Order: sequence, then structure tokens, then C-alpha cells
Amino acid sequence: MLSKSEFENAKIRTLEYFYNAGIAISESEREKIEVADFGLNRLNEIGLEILMYVNTERCCAKELILFPYQICPEHRHPDINGKQGKEETFRCRYGKVFLYVEGEPSENIFAVLPKGKENSFTIKHEIVLNPGDQYTLRPGILHWFQAGPEGAVVSEFSTKSSDEFDIFTDQEIKRIPEIEG
Repeated sequence: MLSKSEFENAKIRTLEYFYNAGIAISESEREKIEVADFGLNRLNEIGLEILMYVNTERCCAKELILFPYQICPEHRHPDINGKQGKEETFRCRYGKVFLYVEGEPSENIFAVLPKGKENSFTIKHEIVLNPGDQYTLRPGILHWFQAGPEGAVVSEFSTKSSDEFDIFTDQEIKRIPEIEG
């Protein structure tokens, strides 16, 4: 569970990333920033800051902010009630992102895995995204990603987002954030 001060500090840091990436957001959007520590209380290692612009039955657009070396943990988007899982395109706007997807493992990956959680990262096919690069993931594909040393801002364009149904390799993860009182 995140403390109120951890949550507020993460939001302030997130706003700095929007500024550095040249992405303007409204006052009401500032209030909608989600800080996800995945229930692990290791936000600086395993976490993600999210601003969702739109999420309809047909499409979703959001910004993903990663602090330096922060990881969005390994997961996939399953089929839900007979509907195909989420297809998503990641477009790097700022920093560098190391995306890991199913496929032949890369020889020397960049990732710095969190101590004690190494077994929660099973796929090692690395795709490097620099500003302007993008990659599309088909539904159901296992993936995870980590920012480089300066952190990263990634725009995500996808079909409907139902993140509460994501399936994580690490069984300790709780996708929906909890914040103290």
C-alpha cells in the first residue's frame, strides 16, 4: 500500500516527466494520474505512473511514465467474456524503454531485475524503443518493460483497456493501487 506522501511525491515527479517530454496536460488530467506500485511497496523499482485520456469500448489512449530503471512487471492481457484481449501500441516519447516480449531471448539484455523478483521475469526478447520508435503487441502476448537511466514517457494506443483483468507472472501483484487514508 502506498502512503499518501509517496503517492503525492510520485505525482509531482510524473508532472516533471510530462514537462520534459513537452506534453501538455490539463488541470483535471493532473488529478487523474494513477500511481501503481502493484501492491509490492517497491515503487521506484516496480511501478508505473499512468494518465488515461480515453477508454471506450473500442479504443484507449494513455501516457505511461516510468522513473529511472522502473519496471512495469511481466503480464498479458487475456480474453474477457469472449472478447479478444487488449492489443496495444507503445510509442516512446522521452527517454529510452526496454520492452521484453515473447521470442528468442536476446543475448545481453539491458534489464536490471529487482532482487528477489528475478523469477517473475521469464521472457527476455529485448526491443529497444527510443523517442519516435513504436511497437505493437498482439492480444495475449506476455510482456514487460523497463525505463533506462533517465526514465521514460510512453504513449499507449490500444483497444479497450481492462487492466484489472491483467494476468501477472508474479502472483503477489495487485494491479489496482491502494493508497493510505
